[in-house]
Amino acid sequence: MIRLRKYLWGLILISGMLSAQQKQSVPRPKLVVGLIVDQMRWDYLYRYYTKYGEGGFKRLLSSGYSLNNVHIDYVPTVTAIGHTSIFTGSVPSIHGIAGNDWYDREQGKNIYCTADDTVHPIGSSSNASGQHSPRNLWATTITDQLGLETNFNSKIIGISLKDRASILPAGHNPTGAFWFDDTTGKFITSSYYAKELPKWVQAFNAKNIPAQLVANGWSTLLPIQQYTESSPDDVPWENLLGSKKTPTFPYTDLAKDYEAKKGLIRTTPFGNTLSLKLAEAAIEANQMGADEVTDFLTVNLASTDYVGHHFGPNSIEVEDTYLRLDRDLSDFFKNLDAKIGKDNYLVFLTADHGAAHAVEFMRAHKMPAGFFGENNKSKLNQKAKQKFGVDHLIAATKNYQIYLDRKLISDHKIALDEVQNFFIDVLRKDPAVLYAINMDEIARSPVPEPIKSRVINGYNWERSGDIQIIPKDGYLPLYVKKGTTHSVWNSYDSHIPLIFMGWKINQGESNQPYNMTDIAPTLSALLKIQFPSGSIGKPITEVIGK
Repeated sequence: MIRLRKYLWGLILISGMLSAQQKQSVPRPKLVVGLIVDQMRWDYLYRYYTKYGEGGFKRLLSSGYSLNNVHIDYVPTVTAIGHTSIFTGSVPSIHGIAGNDWYDREQGKNIYCTADDTVHPIGSSSNASGQHSPRNLWATTITDQLGLETNFNSKIIGISLKDRASILPAGHNPTGAFWFDDTTGKFITSSYYAKELPKWVQAFNAKNIPAQLVANGWSTLLPIQQYTESSPDDVPWENLLGSKKTPTFPYTDLAKDYEAKKGLIRTTPFGNTLSLKLAEAAIEANQMGADEVTDFLTVNLASTDYVGHHFGPNSIEVEDTYLRLDRDLSDFFKNLDAKIGKDNYLVFLTADHGAAHAVEFMRAHKMPAGFFGENNKSKLNQKAKQKFGVDHLIAATKNYQIYLDRKLISDHKIALDEVQNFFIDVLRKDPAVLYAINMDEIARSPVPEPIKSRVINGYNWERSGDIQIIPKDGYLPLYVKKGTTHSVWNSYDSHIPLIFMGWKINQGESNQPYNMTDIAPTLSALLKIQFPSGSIGKPITEVIGK
């Protein structure tokens, strides 16, 4: 009898210990939300500050932790690399995404970053829209690591108007990734993820929300005379939108223009609204954040990029897009508060890159700016033919890089370094070029930091070019006569916002220097999971706390 009592007491004690261990699970938020505001320069946080409401950007700043000195630590600074580097904590040299696209020497053609002809579109008949997957990505993401840590019980979803900005952050094995199809005006996916479009996405598409959003056109949110942070509405360095004959408000024919070309919604603030509405539908339908297993939602807000490219950073269109995004974020955060609970979710907001001012805007204000590209592929090849007697020594130009036809050079028994040095000498005489760098000799090049390290980080031996061009400050490619673009190391492209808010995050700010590649390790430390496989960043201890 005594032995039986001891045995029973032992069972009770073991049961109690197991129960206590179960209760002492690793503390994590119920939901992580990554908001990537495409082409958001850091200064936009404060440029329009007085016009922001209390619930969007101001809420992030007043209750979150803002890192004010975060830079992109590679070139070229473009969307696909930005999203990949945020979520891998790595750089093109390691994670393999060397651009939105790159030149493949073996195949002799351009490769799009998420193109995959082994899959087929789901929700669309357009192969161009739907044949995409993360197969070109060589490293794991923070979303992958969360899946591995929870034995793939976490629900992980990526959303964007852009295929690449949905696919790359969501990682290799998410619950789903969804992007906008210009041929149908609906969100789609590929057979990499599912055999059919989830019913909740079908239901969302059936509402035809894009048509509703553009139905009343696009007018300024505030009286137009209040947009004192921007240039006058009608300036020559802005592109036209839709059927409008001038780049000016209001855009009254937006609904008709959208019916003719569904992709038009991208270049309006309503593309951001649409993306956040799909994000809310994803949370509701998948019960994200509803149990003890942490889920992860990534949302790229792409319309800021399209509007920025089209009109330039100093346009009223860009300002209005940010004021409207501020309201959309406020509504989104309120939805998270109601669905998940204010202290149960973790949000981080950052950007994939910034953007330069339009060249003619800068010139109008006596700032240094110009165009480069006079020495284009055709002209450079002509000069090389005069020197070496062989045409087409340059196979491609992409991402401010020159790809040499190494086989052609070898076949004609020309020394590779002689060809490289020839082109570099020509480019150095170009008044628009600051540096032309032989990628085989970058370690010994007389290029200052941080440019040298960023070029090295951005160089992928298999997918990058042989020569990297660094243009002078404010110089844009010849094809960007109006609006703007990005890709360079300068602060206007590389200085990005980074704010953490919500679960376990104290309010504050820091001006200490950090890199984009520090984001994923910081999230890993907060979630107490393994760093992504190619991570080179370090956790931001100011955010994590003690």
